[in-house]
Amino acid sequence: MQQVNDSILTTEGAQQELHNQHASHELQPWEVLRWLPKNATPAQQDSAIRAHIQPKEIHWSQQPDTLHLPGQDPGVSLKDFSLPQYYKESFFSKQPWFHPELNGGRQGVAGDPIPYTIASDNLITSLLLFCFILSTLTFSRTQRFISRQLKAFFYSPRSHSADLTETGNELRFQMFMGLQTCLLFALIYFFYIRTYVTSTFTIEQYEIIGIFTGVIATYFLIKAIAYESVGWVFFDRKKNEQWMKSYLFLMGTEGVLLFPLVMLLAYFNLSMKAAVFYALSVVVIFKILTLYRSSAIFFNRKAAIVQIFLYFCTLELMPLMALWGVLTLIVNNLKIIF
Repeated sequence: MQQVNDSILTTEGAQQELHNQHASHELQPWEVLRWLPKNATPAQQDSAIRAHIQPKEIHWSQQPDTLHLPGQDPGVSLKDFSLPQYYKESFFSKQPWFHPELNGGRQGVAGDPIPYTIASDNLITSLLLFCFILSTLTFSRTQRFISRQLKAFFYSPRSHSADLTETGNELRFQMFMGLQTCLLFALIYFFYIRTYVTSTFTIEQYEIIGIFTGVIATYFLIKAIAYESVGWVFFDRKKNEQWMKSYLFLMGTEGVLLFPLVMLLAYFNLSMKAAVFYALSVVVIFKILTLYRSSAIFFNRKAAIVQIFLYFCTLELMPLMALWGVLTLIVNNLKIIF
């Protein structure tokens, strides 16, 4: 108790001494705190400052503002919130090239834009994932049908042999695999033109892939109609049915072999030269299988070599060349020429 009283007396004595020594000028807070003991509490420091320093009315400077443009009137008082004209307008405001409504550009340095890739495209990735899952589920339920098709493919049919019966699910499976083949061919050709032709088009990449898919699907449809028309003229109904079933099976199997190529191009940066070699190899192999199957069904005589050659060139090679020409024409009309 004695120590606290001594501290208070010491503080009061310091305040009295501070008041006597600095009565001739306005005190500052640091001067008041300097004369207090080191063990003074924050409350005691605040009391000392309040006792010796009283807030006073602020007197603004009446001196004119000299920080103004040459030839302009001096600025007004800081208490006047009406800004002068030279604060509101730019020095170039009356010039014909001054357009404040236009964007003056971005702040900082513009970076390089990220190039478009299939791997970063959520829509194409989701579509490929959907095709993979649906193909896997469908394949697991149609294993017997696929094994029967493989056995019948390399079997030379006779005129009175039993036909392969197909259920509705098996037919829908073949149609789905055919559409998947069209999509995969379109993606491979899209990769090809982005590498060797151009990467900028007048429309979006989704529309480009959709157009390619539609053109390739039309190509397969026209081929099927041509096969049906030629078979209806020269062959009987039984052989035509056998060939159409083989044609659908070949078309779907071709897409199964192309699916790994699309995945490697999209997500593993496979070189385009290797991809073109792989795709051409698949096309050539299936053309050979098509020639073998058509000759086994329609031309099972050794003397029909000329007929087989004409049949194959007319219904396989010529439509393929026409498809390439149509796709090239579409790319030339849609690409941006700098």
